[in-house]
Amino acid sequence: MEFLVLGSLELRESGIPIRVRGMRQQRLLALLLLNANRVVPMDALVDELWEDPPPSARPQVHNAIRDLRRILSASDGTSLVTVDVGYRLVVPEDAMDAHRFVSRVRAAKVAERENRYTEAVRLLQSAVDLWRGEAFAGIQCPAVSGAAVKLAEQRLTAVEDLVALRLKLGETGSLVGELHALIAEYPLREALRGSLMIALCRSGRQADALAVYDEGRRFLVDELGLEPSPRLRALHAEILADSPDLHGSAGPALAAAAGAEPSDDRGTGPSAPPGNGRHYLPHDLTDFTGRTAELATLTAVAAQEPGGSPVMVAIDGMGGVGKTTLAVRLAHRVTELYPDGQYFINLHGFSATRSPVPTEQALAVLLQASGLTAQEIPPSLEERSALWRSRLAGRRCLVVLDDAADSAHVTPLLPGTGGTLVLVTSRRKLTALDGALPLCLDVLPSADAVTLFRRIVGEPRARREPAQVARAVELCGRLPLALRIAATRLRDRPAWAVADLVERLAQPAQRARCLQTADRDLMAVLRVSYDHLSAPERRFSRLISLQPAASYDIAHAALVTGLPAGDVEHHFDALIENNLIREDTPARFSFHSLIRDCTRELLVEEAGAAA
Repeated sequence: MEFLVLGSLELRESGIPIRVRGMRQQRLLALLLLNANRVVPMDALVDELWEDPPPSARPQVHNAIRDLRRILSASDGTSLVTVDVGYRLVVPEDAMDAHRFVSRVRAAKVAERENRYTEAVRLLQSAVDLWRGEAFAGIQCPAVSGAAVKLAEQRLTAVEDLVALRLKLGETGSLVGELHALIAEYPLREALRGSLMIALCRSGRQADALAVYDEGRRFLVDELGLEPSPRLRALHAEILADSPDLHGSAGPALAAAAGAEPSDDRGTGPSAPPGNGRHYLPHDLTDFTGRTAELATLTAVAAQEPGGSPVMVAIDGMGGVGKTTLAVRLAHRVTELYPDGQYFINLHGFSATRSPVPTEQALAVLLQASGLTAQEIPPSLEERSALWRSRLAGRRCLVVLDDAADSAHVTPLLPGTGGTLVLVTSRRKLTALDGALPLCLDVLPSADAVTLFRRIVGEPRARREPAQVARAVELCGRLPLALRIAATRLRDRPAWAVADLVERLAQPAQRARCLQTADRDLMAVLRVSYDHLSAPERRFSRLISLQPAASYDIAHAALVTGLPAGDVEHHFDALIENNLIREDTPARFSFHSLIRDCTRELLVEEAGAAA
């Protein structure tokens, strides 16, 4: 009898499918196959089959085992054995397609080490051909899902190795189409991207190879806030230099990008510890302005001697206030204090274009950035978190966790021991991040806001209309993102005077359009925070935004909204936690002018939709 799990779960006897009735029986068989020839305790089966086991769980397992025995009875060499604590499924290893897959991959590696490349290709191709779809497709339980993830990773690694060997044997043009399709499905797999770049180069398409690199770099930066790996960057450099290795046997960078280990790795291979040139910080802004006091405070914190706990800083503030810019500036300033690696990941907790990065995925990215290969990364969140803490233990590393949704989003990403500096940014106040130094970032002081505006626009132009520059800065609410968008718009329109920009900013209807460019939209940035509020909190903010008063206390807000004072205080707390309102004096609150604009704009949109 054959047991097929590389796709939907199937049993076949002499090539004829045998049906396993019922999802519980299928899950039970999958669990036994995962532990083939090993005892699976009854308690483990019950825990996997039910989230909340009923009193009849054990009798139900007994009944399902009886049904499986009836199915397996016709098979030679297969038996389902009862032991004191549970059951053991006795199965010949070659009866399972997953075992055949692993065996062929191992044999291919042996053949490759012995320079039998054609044989290695044949073995890997036969291993990949065993797959019919996602492993254990349609079977939902934790252990099976974890095993499916591991198997999927092993399959992708085998595909990468197969492509690298085919390149070694001289295939090029025939691989280009396959690799384009694979990268479209797995855009984060740098080994596949590197192989495509090599194949294109060897086909005389150097420009296309460089375009593939640029596309991958944009994807990594936009989605994860990471630059390509050192190996892919080295391959890019060889293509730019038109290295002779591009047209013959692969040199160190080419071999690494195509999935092989370079011969001169000097300890920075997959299992190397963090450090060794692992620097993933985004570029610092040349026109960074202000934040002198904040930088002085944070630099002193970063420079303190390591203790038993990591140093953590939680930077919060409204959208567009410059949290990431400050964190990156600080990180570059203290790089020499953390020589074992500087890591950056954009968690997209408040992104207008995509969902937050799951913590499991963030850990996988960080672990790969630290030098692990994908197959060395365990499947579960707990295992990945523990491995990440182990990788950082005893080292001087810096980690920037940008745009966190909340404290729970980043807690598994934190180191467990001292020596590491962690900078977390979020639009929410991360009050549950125990031990972190909180820093709430406000808009720029007037002088710094004017300086930033003048730097972007250009001194000669700004100097002609100083009063209008000051007026434009105030109409932008001294919010760094608004200042950048407005100043860039003015810089790119040489026919405008500063007064022309001020005229547009002074009218609320035009202000929103003026603070929008092809790739940046201030109102879209601000409304993401609004979307994270509950429905009652959104309604409260809309009602308050319509009031002409510049600020509100709880009694006034209760009067204009018709809500009890307790509810009003709760809603103000929620808006403060999300940095959508500020408390000017105890129990007296006000909107930032641009947040008021955004809330009123949303009110108009919702009224139009209702009509």
